[in-house]
Amino acid sequence: MNLHVPTAVRPVVAITSDRGEFHGHAIHQAFDSYLRAVHQAAGALPLLLPAAGAAIDAASLIAAVDGVVLTGGPTNVQAERYGAEPLPPATLTDPDRDDTVLPLLPALVAAGVPVLAVCRGFQEFNVAFGGTLERAVHAQEGRLDHREGDHDRPVERWYDDAHEVALTPGGLLANLAGATRATVNSLHHQGVGRLAPGLRIEAVAPDGLVEAFTVADAPGFTLAVQWHPEMRVGNSPLAHAIFAAFGEACHARRARRLAA
Repeated sequence: MNLHVPTAVRPVVAITSDRGEFHGHAIHQAFDSYLRAVHQAAGALPLLLPAAGAAIDAASLIAAVDGVVLTGGPTNVQAERYGAEPLPPATLTDPDRDDTVLPLLPALVAAGVPVLAVCRGFQEFNVAFGGTLERAVHAQEGRLDHREGDHDRPVERWYDDAHEVALTPGGLLANLAGATRATVNSLHHQGVGRLAPGLRIEAVAPDGLVEAFTVADAPGFTLAVQWHPEMRVGNSPLAHAIFAAFGEACHARRARRLAA
């Protein structure tokens, strides 16, 4: 029996999860804002990718999905992953997520799978390609305080615009914005220390901190941003354009997979 696949079937986007715990049970979790942005602005089917380490192999994932979103989250990439001294014991980390995402990323990019990385995802992207992180940006001389500020504010206010970024002329973000400057939110205390080889800067904060990059020779769509566009797709043209461009790349990949 021949099954007809409707042309309206959406591309599949895997969204990385954090490993957590609920009443003593290990769980995999992600913020709803990423699922909504992938559905509403990228026009894709969002599915959670568990932080399951070796259970997720690159070849199977590449064969099954049309895009990947690396989410932000409350944890930090383990400093040992980029050759630094361990973070203080009280620092939240997620070894299961590190075990899952860091080995997958180079293979995903090399295979042309569209990848959009946000905040923690931006940082793990840099680490996966050989870069390092600054563990406390606000404590470094000459740096801005990039943290979200007062937690007593409504959560929505955490994602208000915080500072400008300079967009690289002729780059992906500058083309999406139609300008060489944009204003973004800021909710991080770590940031890029040494940018990994092969990554191309797309945006820089007023203090010189790298805020966005792409992979210079990637065969498919790549974009990593330190801010949170997923929370602003309804009221920020640039945030919506980022997810829409990612969605276009995912639709194109799905078309190629179906034609193969």
